[in-house]
Amino acid sequence: MKIVIADASCLITLDNINELDLLQKLYQQIIVTPEVAEEVGESLPGWVDQISSTNTSLIDQLSKSLELGEATSIALALEISGCLLIVDEKKGRSEAKKRGIKVTGTFGVVMQGIEEGLLNNVDSIVERLEQAGFRISDILKQEMRAKVH
Repeated sequence: MKIVIADASCLITLDNINELDLLQKLYQQIIVTPEVAEEVGESLPGWVDQISSTNTSLIDQLSKSLELGEATSIALALEISGCLLIVDEKKGRSEAKKRGIKVTGTFGVVMQGIEEGLLNNVDSIVERLEQAGFRISDILKQEMRAKVH
């Protein structure tokens, strides 16, 4: 159980495959910035907390190379010690790791759900993720299937 800060892509993807509640099952608290909440829109569940980062100078700096949701999420992750940041975009992940933030992505969340027995039909999950526009390599698909067998 952990506090996570989620970027919009994970929330949108999990909502698109009807598995948004997986976040609530896996983590103690799910936080988004108001900028991410706006990007997610009406599908954002009530159990997701909204917190703003106070580090506006860092947000301004990060916004030059990242989307605003990623920039605010990284800034907030630096303010909440021990949290996990869920971000899918390569540049955002790289920036967060460079700053010492523990990072996972939608794939990592799904894998954790499989490992903890919360998701079981891997082929269905892979198919739904791909239909939602989420790209998964053959190697990662094999890794997912290996977790259930």
